[in-house]
Amino acid sequence: MLERVLDLLWPRRCAVCGGKADRPGRHLCSDCLMRIPFVPTDGLCRRCGRDAPGLDGEFLCSDCADELRPVFDRAGSAMRFEGEARELVNAFKFRGALHLRGDFVDFLEATARARFRVGEIGFVAPMPSAAMNRFYRGYNQCDYLASALARRLGAPYAAHALRRVGVFRKQAGLGEKDRRENVKGTFAVTRSGARVIAAAGKGRAVLVVDDVMTTGSTLSECARTLKAAGAGKVWCVTLARAVRP
Repeated sequence: MLERVLDLLWPRRCAVCGGKADRPGRHLCSDCLMRIPFVPTDGLCRRCGRDAPGLDGEFLCSDCADELRPVFDRAGSAMRFEGEARELVNAFKFRGALHLRGDFVDFLEATARARFRVGEIGFVAPMPSAAMNRFYRGYNQCDYLASALARRLGAPYAAHALRRVGVFRKQAGLGEKDRRENVKGTFAVTRSGARVIAAAGKGRAVLVVDDVMTTGSTLSECARTLKAAGAGKVWCVTLARAVRP
């Protein structure tokens, strides 16, 4: 009711077209929502969630069949990182467009419920942000998404289960092999993280929330760290996935 009153006093504007946002409490209008390049719910790799147009059911992609396959057990992404999706995610990540959280968490919840058995989630954790990034942005965008998603899924939230350690270069511009090498040893489980992993137990999954998956190397290293600390399964959900040939 409060949101409807606020919409009457200060009408929301669509983040894409600038027109009136006709969805209560959201910042994407119905027309622009239809143009978002969502990842399909069928024809996906059963491990990394990579889609293959024209295929039905699940399959195992060549990357996940390789001996260097990702360490995480299952992953899913809401959108392809292109067009309007790229602009929206970059605005949220780099330009403080945190008002988009409601729309984005809608997308993440739909993806999580489609890809995972949400009743098996032991806790939800955000991808930790590098200290320099938090300093310049003033926030960790993944924390905003993961905390709201945990409430939607009715799962415990562990904001500080993981932290970044060491010195590493940005992943942007690196090839797949270099990305894997670049993130080795760059995560650590905190004391509070070790406690929630122990409390969750082996039969439960850790759900890691990130903004964009490119090759999956960062999420894979994150999963390696969690499993070394005793996590049974690691699932990953991201807002968007880079389009790869």
